[in-house]
Amino acid sequence: MTSFADLVRGYLDEAFRLNPLAATAAGIHDHDHRWPDLSEAGRSIALQAIERWEKVFRSIDPGGLTFDDAIDRDRLLAVLAAERYEKSEARDETWDPMTWIYLLGDGLFGLLAREFAAPAIRLRSIAGRLEGIPAIIDAARSALGSIAGRPVSKFHTERALLDLPGIPTLIEEALALAASLEPSDEVNVLRAGLGSAAATARDAIRAYEDHLRAVILPTAEGEGRLGLDRYAVKLAYTLGDPEMTVDRVLESAERQFVTVRAEMARCAAVMWAAVRPGITRPEDPELLTRTMLDHIGEDHSGPDELLQVARDALVRIEAFCREQGVIGLADEPFEIDWTPVFLRGWAQAMLTSPGPFDVGQKAYFHITPIPDSWSAAHRESYLREMNRHQLEVLTIHEAVPGHYLQGVYGNRTPSAVRAVFGDGAYAEGWAVYVTQVMIDSGYGADDPSLALAHWKYYLRAVTNALIDIRIHTAGMTEDEALDLMIRGGFQEEAEARAKYSRARLTATQLSTYFVGSLGLWELEHEVRRRAAAASDDPRGAGAVPTPSVVGAYPPTPGFDYRAHLEALISHGALPLPLLRRAIVHEGALAN
Repeated sequence: MTSFADLVRGYLDEAFRLNPLAATAAGIHDHDHRWPDLSEAGRSIALQAIERWEKVFRSIDPGGLTFDDAIDRDRLLAVLAAERYEKSEARDETWDPMTWIYLLGDGLFGLLAREFAAPAIRLRSIAGRLEGIPAIIDAARSALGSIAGRPVSKFHTERALLDLPGIPTLIEEALALAASLEPSDEVNVLRAGLGSAAATARDAIRAYEDHLRAVILPTAEGEGRLGLDRYAVKLAYTLGDPEMTVDRVLESAERQFVTVRAEMARCAAVMWAAVRPGITRPEDPELLTRTMLDHIGEDHSGPDELLQVARDALVRIEAFCREQGVIGLADEPFEIDWTPVFLRGWAQAMLTSPGPFDVGQKAYFHITPIPDSWSAAHRESYLREMNRHQLEVLTIHEAVPGHYLQGVYGNRTPSAVRAVFGDGAYAEGWAVYVTQVMIDSGYGADDPSLALAHWKYYLRAVTNALIDIRIHTAGMTEDEALDLMIRGGFQEEAEARAKYSRARLTATQLSTYFVGSLGLWELEHEVRRRAAAASDDPRGAGAVPTPSVVGAYPPTPGFDYRAHLEALISHGALPLPLLRRAIVHEGALAN
C-alpha cells in the first residue's frame, strides 16, 4: 500500500514538472530552464492532473492518518481546489495582462537573485527560459480576450505597459552577470547562447508590447472589478476560511475602523503637550490625530536613504527581541534592497523569501524607490508616508519578527506540504499581528510617536479590507476610496493613490492583512483563556479580559508569550482554521 508520504512526493513531483516556476520558487531546480505549458492543451492537462489528485487525497480516510498528516491532507485538498478554480473559473490570464508580466518576471528574477548554484549553471537555465519566452507571448496573445463576456481590463493593460520594461531589465542583468565571468571556452559558448536567447526574448517582448498597445488597449472595455458573486468566491479561496464571508469581513473592518481611530486620538492626546507645548489641544479628535501624524511625517529621510533607515531600524529591532526574549531569531541570509522594476506596481514594500529547498539562500526586503517622473509634491508626499517611524514599523512587518522570520520558521517545518504551499491570509496576518505584539512587549515604549505610527499602520490594514471589498463589490470610485484612505485613514495622497491602483490589481489580497491578524488575535485570546483555566488562578478563564481594540493584554496565568509566538510560526503558513486545529491540539497534548 502506498504511504501518505509517498503520495505527497508523487504529487509534488508532478506539480513541479507541470509548473516549473513553482519548482524554482520552492528550491527544486530540475526544471529551471522550462516554463509551464500555458496553451489551452497545457491548461487541460493541468486540470486533469488536479482532478486526479483531488480524487486520490479525497479517498484517504483522515482517521487512518497521524494528526499532522490529516492536516496536510486537508491542506492539499484546499490547494487543489484553489488551483482548479484559478484554471477553470477565475481565468485571470484571459482578462488581466499583468498576469503575464508577473509570470515573466518571476521566471527570471529567482534565477538571478539567489545563488543556489554557480552563475554559469543559473545562466544556462536563464537562457532556456529566454528561448521559451516566444511561446509564453503566443499563449498570452491567444488567451487575452478569449472568454466571451469577460473583456480585458483597460486599467490592467495600462499598468502592464508601464511594468513590462522591467522584463528587459532582468535580461540585461543576466547578460551583465555573464559578462562578469572569467573568460573560458565554456563561458564563451554560454555567452553566445545567452546573447542569442536574449535577442529572441527581446523581440518577443517588443511584439507583446506592440500587441498590447495596438490591439488589446484600444478594445479593452473591462474594469477589472469582479462584482459581488465572483469576489465572494475568490475571497473564500484566498482566505481558506468559510466563516469569513464578505459581510463578516466588512462588518468587522467597519467596527475596527471606528475603534482604531479612537485609539489613535488617545495616543495623539498623550503626545500633544510635548510636541505643541503651550498650545491648546484641539477638541476635534480627527484634527488632533492628523496634527500629530503631520508632526511624525516631517521626520523623514531623503529618497536615497530609505534603505539605510530600514537597515538601522532592523539592528534596533533584533537587539530588542534578543534582550526581551520576544522570539527566537534567525541568521539566514537577508538583504534590504530596492524593488525589482517588474514588481513596482504591486506595493511600496514587500518580502520575497527563498523556497524551503533553497537552504541558505537570501530573503529580500524590497522598498520601492521614487520614480524620476514624480513631481516634487508627489515625492514629498511619499516620503512623509515613509517617515522614519513608519519605516521602523514597516521593518518589523516585513523583516523581524514579520515576514522574513516567519518565512525562515516556515521553511524549517518538517512537512513538505506546509513548507511549499504558503497561505496569504496567515502570512500577512502574522506580520500585522506581530507588530502589535512588539509594541505591547515594550518596543519603543519611550517614544509615543512610534505607537501612533503603529496604529496608523494597523488602520491601513483595516482600510485595505474596506476598499478591497467596496471597489470590487460596490462600485467604490477612486474619489471615494481616496477620501476613505486620506481623510479616514490619515494616509498621504501618494500612498492612497498607489493603494487604489493596487486594490484594482489584486482583488481579495488586500483583505488578507486585516482578516489574518484578526484570526491570530482570536486564536491568542482562546489560548490565553485555556491557559488561565488550566492554571491555579481562581479567576480561571475570567483572568483574560476582552481587549478594547486588539492586544494590550495584562499578564495571563499559565501563558508563555514566546512559546505561543514560536508555535504560531512553526507549523508553516496554514490557513487559520487549520492552524487553530494544530495549536489547540498541541495545547491539549501539553495539558
